[in-house]
Amino acid sequence: MGLLSWLIVVPFITALAVIFTPARKTAWIKWISLVGTGFHLVLTAFTTWRFWQLAAPEAASMKTAQLMKLHLEERIPWFESLGIQYLLGVDGISMSMVILTSIIIFTGVLASWKVEERAKEFFALLLVLVTGVFGVFLSFDLFLFFMFYEVAVLPMYLLIGIWGTGPKEYSAMKLTLMLMMGSALLIVGFLGLYHVSGMNTFDLTKLAEATFPASFQKWAFPAIFIGFGVLGALYPFHTWSPDGHASAPTAVSMLHAGVLMKLGGYGALRVAVYLLPEGAKDWGLFFMVLTTINILYGSFGAITQKDLKYFTAYSSVSHCGFVLFGVAALNLMGMKGAVLQMFSHGVMTGLFFALIGMVYGRTHTRMIPEMGGLAKVMPWLAVCFYIGGMASLGLPGFSGFVAESHVFLGGFFGNPWTDATIMRTLTVIATMSIVVTAVYVLRGMAKVFLGPVTDPHFHALTDATLTERISTGVLVATLAVVGVMPFLLIDLIEASIMPIVNRLHASGVTVALH
Repeated sequence: MGLLSWLIVVPFITALAVIFTPARKTAWIKWISLVGTGFHLVLTAFTTWRFWQLAAPEAASMKTAQLMKLHLEERIPWFESLGIQYLLGVDGISMSMVILTSIIIFTGVLASWKVEERAKEFFALLLVLVTGVFGVFLSFDLFLFFMFYEVAVLPMYLLIGIWGTGPKEYSAMKLTLMLMMGSALLIVGFLGLYHVSGMNTFDLTKLAEATFPASFQKWAFPAIFIGFGVLGALYPFHTWSPDGHASAPTAVSMLHAGVLMKLGGYGALRVAVYLLPEGAKDWGLFFMVLTTINILYGSFGAITQKDLKYFTAYSSVSHCGFVLFGVAALNLMGMKGAVLQMFSHGVMTGLFFALIGMVYGRTHTRMIPEMGGLAKVMPWLAVCFYIGGMASLGLPGFSGFVAESHVFLGGFFGNPWTDATIMRTLTVIATMSIVVTAVYVLRGMAKVFLGPVTDPHFHALTDATLTERISTGVLVATLAVVGVMPFLLIDLIEASIMPIVNRLHASGVTVALH
């Protein structure tokens, strides 16, 4: 097996090791999970270094390419009669998502160190879920892609239904049914691509060479975009997301918001826009309108919440709107911002849900009005929460500012297929969310952490443990490093987005590529 196969296999082997560990050995289960995800983090760092060695010399030539360039490719025939292959590869977009996922699962295991109830099944399912996520980001055969997509989605039902809180059965069922609806649209779109191409292949790199009729693209693009958009909390298919976030246990919330929802934006960019550029031109403005509603709806929804998890969940809906807004902008700046936002929001929301789980574990409440003055008794958690909040509202120096500025600039730059005035109007409306975000973030953090300690029992609370400090510290450091040195990500992804942009412009329209 090559490096990419090991990125998928390592969490699965770790899950098997957890399954074969006696259930009473809870400490062993946690250490096996931590060592496995820690090794995966090191393997991801090495893979990134190997990828950069291969991709950097070719970055300049990708400015005019219309087909993506895969690195570290692994290709094995699987069902040859149907044109299905075990095809793995990596480019800058998928590499950045692999880095994000590896960070979130490592910190998620640390944040779940206090899980005692059925720990064996909990950590095994968590690792199976992340196996599917890595498979999605590394697969370039659409059949394999869809298979891993389902592996990534289905464990959420059990993780929320068993270990969740509140109306967990309702939330788990709602999430599963909504995501299955999206999956149904995806399989129809994928089979349409396979049939109409006439190439007897699910190979995404080969399908990019096919010429799909405009009539086909007009219905296939919205089907695939909405199919992925359901997972990316696209309005009005977002309603599963706040309930799923609020009911999920800490590590599951981290993976759910930090990684799983990114499959939506990733798939919309990688499959829908890349393979169906004419459909993207026809539908781009429609989806920009929906994502603008996403951004504002999530912001105003967060402002009214009294439950910390619902507060963060609605904020997540808003920030995921930026991802799909950048994709729908159909230019280099917007799509680059979308990938940056996927990474930034993944780290930021992972930090938020980790902190909420830690606060809830001590106070036994998530209700904002019942809190107050917690910075006096848990200063580490308070500082980390404020840093995450500053990244959320787009403070310069953190990754959120870099991502959102790219998305907004993408909206202003426009594209040749959409009226520039309409795009700029939508962008201005979307930027209003910055003010709303500042209001709910600052007000929410002030109510939870500032002022006098409202409950006498809170005086006896302790600050973060060592594992919690490592978990939150890694996430805070990532937000700061990407914010100060954004070129680390931008250089990684820009060359990989250029083929998508060039395919959009292949119709003969000559414009400056922003």
